[in-house]
Amino acid sequence: MMDKGCWKLTLTLVVVMTCTKDTEASFSRHMDDFIAVVKQLEDGAPESDPVGVLQKLRWAAGLRDPFIQHFLGDVDSSASEVDAHLLAYIRKSVPYTVTDDAREEGVVLTSDGTTVALRPLLLGIEAGFLLSRSDSVWAMYQLTLARDLGRSLRQNSPLTQRLGPDGCWDSLTSPQVFTLSDTPTLLTTAYVNGGMDGVILGMEAKTRPTLSSLLTEYYCHQLGRGGLDAAPRRISRRRRDNFRELLVSPTLVRHVVKSVVLQRRLERKSKMEVKERKKLTAAVKEGMKQFIHMYIDCPPIIPRCMWGAKPYKGTPINLTLPLSFMFIHHTHTPGKPCLTFQQCSADMRSMQRFHQDDRGWDDIGYSFVAGSDGHIYEGRSWHWQGAHTLGHNSIGYGVSFIGDYVSSLPSQHSMGLVRDQLASCAVGGGRLEADFTLKGHRQVVKTSCPGDALYNEITSWEHYGESKN
Repeated sequence: MMDKGCWKLTLTLVVVMTCTKDTEASFSRHMDDFIAVVKQLEDGAPESDPVGVLQKLRWAAGLRDPFIQHFLGDVDSSASEVDAHLLAYIRKSVPYTVTDDAREEGVVLTSDGTTVALRPLLLGIEAGFLLSRSDSVWAMYQLTLARDLGRSLRQNSPLTQRLGPDGCWDSLTSPQVFTLSDTPTLLTTAYVNGGMDGVILGMEAKTRPTLSSLLTEYYCHQLGRGGLDAAPRRISRRRRDNFRELLVSPTLVRHVVKSVVLQRRLERKSKMEVKERKKLTAAVKEGMKQFIHMYIDCPPIIPRCMWGAKPYKGTPINLTLPLSFMFIHHTHTPGKPCLTFQQCSADMRSMQRFHQDDRGWDDIGYSFVAGSDGHIYEGRSWHWQGAHTLGHNSIGYGVSFIGDYVSSLPSQHSMGLVRDQLASCAVGGGRLEADFTLKGHRQVVKTSCPGDALYNEITSWEHYGESKN
């Protein structure tokens, strides 16, 4: 909505999904259901350690290519003892592929609203449980992201077409089909999420007694009143923050190059010459800038289709990039912060209904909206002109915090998402282009009501990018 006092609205309550499922019900492509399958594997073989359970999953999923076996070895024959109905689910849910009609297989929806590929997640965790510390770090990066980054970043296509996209589920209550929103690449957002989680949880693996407990603590944490400011560090909502702490770009570049060399050796191809290796390293370094911008600098953004947006009415007006300003708002109604994907999505739908039906606008007015659940929600996005700041809609993005912040501030985490990440991501309209730099003059325009807590806070912000030209 717009600033305090602009309008009022009755918010419809929605049922919040939790990380509890009836294990007797048919399994969906939801992380909750996958955890239930893992728990059944553990309960069916109480003598098995986490590595044994992971190897059962690897055997059932058919993950046996030489690259994986190079790090994790072959699977012991005892791993084949998997119940038939669990086996059928694992075979459908874990192996990763993208079909010709842009359906992404081997991914699951998590309770926080993001989608995760299971293959890199499980391989990274198995490396963390199975190997010594020094060997596991090398294996984790190779099995989660490095090999696929190598394949992706060596393409001849433009950098902006080598990573992503995200996509949409057919259902949020019983997800079965995930369809990508744009031309498929070798490294989608769901695969990157799974790769990041594989590294993060691989590092934590030896501190948890079971695989199900590791997954439950990470994916199923319920935020309390303090939101993410008071939440544990190692939870899925903090995925990018956690991976940022672990990532050393030159190290990942070396892992990517080594993965290409190793794959070549396993395929019994000729040894890579020094000149070719240097050329590969240069291409990976250049491509890594786009990877870091998209998945480290930028915040996690929930697409319109995931929060249930109605179509835009009429014909959108395209923005002319680059833009000079970011206008900050907060809502009067909804007046409370949203702490779950489900509640934030309901708030987004309420705002869009008000803007379209009561105000008569073409769409929700904001470019983006910040929830208190750790995510940014896509409104009119990077390229469509918004209806957020009268007389200034064509020169800047409009961003609103969900909640009434006259006398209090949004969470520090939410403000960081907007101030530090969304603002940097806005350079080039969400893409890292040759014409833009992430450094330079930055500017945030304060547009919430003068004298309120948020207005006073953002007077200290200086955070926006400008063109090199």
